[in-house]
Amino acid sequence: MHGAETQGSIDLIRAAGLRVTRQRVAVLEAVEAAPHTNAAAVLAAVSLVLPDVSHQAIYDCLANLTEAGLLRRLIVDGRPAVYETRTHDNHHHCVCRACGLVVDVDCAVGAAPCLDVADAAGFVIDEAEITYRGLCRSCVAARPAAIPVSQSLSPKENHRG
Repeated sequence: MHGAETQGSIDLIRAAGLRVTRQRVAVLEAVEAAPHTNAAAVLAAVSLVLPDVSHQAIYDCLANLTEAGLLRRLIVDGRPAVYETRTHDNHHHCVCRACGLVVDVDCAVGAAPCLDVADAAGFVIDEAEITYRGLCRSCVAARPAAIPVSQSLSPKENHRG
């Protein structure tokens, strides 16, 4: 862990009303360094600086930091949850159907919630979360040119519902 980064993480954790622990600092910094990472990858990263950290400690830290609003938990297409530190803006995600890569994309129009619904069913909407699906550059480059994108996906992956 680096000094200035660690102090910033400590300040964020403290400001969120949580007790500062080495595990929480390491988890927050691991997710900051690799957004859209799952718990197993967080454990691997944290284990480099805290070799004795347990799986349960990682899960507890991820839950505490998410509940405090310092992390956002995303579950995409039934895959293991991934975490990010970009929590207080109205951004969306692109997800690769082939490799599972998740990347942030800014809201296309205006400020939160950036989209209006025809009937909000009595809800006061303050955020819109959109997931765009397709193939990332690497997966497009790896697929044979003769196979159209729609045919290169399995029927389950090609379903748009």
